[in-house]
Amino acid sequence: MARYTGPKTKIARKFGVAIFGEDKSFEKRNYPPGQHGNNRRRGKKSEYAIQLMEKQKAKYTYGVLEKQFRNMFKKATASQGITGEVLLQLCESRLDNVVFRMGLSRSRSGARQLVSHRHITVNGGIVNIPSYSLKPGDVIAVREKSKSLETIESALSNSSVVYEWMTWNNDTKSGTYVAIPERIQIPEQINEQFIVELYSK
Repeated sequence: MARYTGPKTKIARKFGVAIFGEDKSFEKRNYPPGQHGNNRRRGKKSEYAIQLMEKQKAKYTYGVLEKQFRNMFKKATASQGITGEVLLQLCESRLDNVVFRMGLSRSRSGARQLVSHRHITVNGGIVNIPSYSLKPGDVIAVREKSKSLETIESALSNSSVVYEWMTWNNDTKSGTYVAIPERIQIPEQINEQFIVELYSK
């Protein structure tokens, strides 16, 4: 399964946002990477550079590679609604993202690992495809044999964020993907319009 495995803090510093989740190194050095950091003189970025950076930020945030991301954009373009918003909604409906949102892992990469290692079920059946697209009403749960996993217990004990478009029952370790989130409900700092403009060239 192809995924980004390079230095994460460096990428987060590039965008100025902790896109990979909690990162103590990012908090200490919240400025662009490189020898001169904030003191480096940077010329005005071109329109293309701004659009490209926004696309890269979205890809790194959701852990999606170029081919997958382009396919999602094509799907969003063919769908009804605003293309940029639909694109983010498709990203949010990925199984690995929902597992992360439900608090089963502290990061999307950790959530992806839980899915690929067959710890997660959807509607009672094991699904080990991180990019699996969920539909409203789908029930996501931790597999019976995996409920005592220390990583899951630890993540849940530190999870406090509640999202309106999903429910979670800590006793049964299961939740429901209730609805596709509206753009205003998605907390990611991504300007999807720049991505649409980039792909539309």
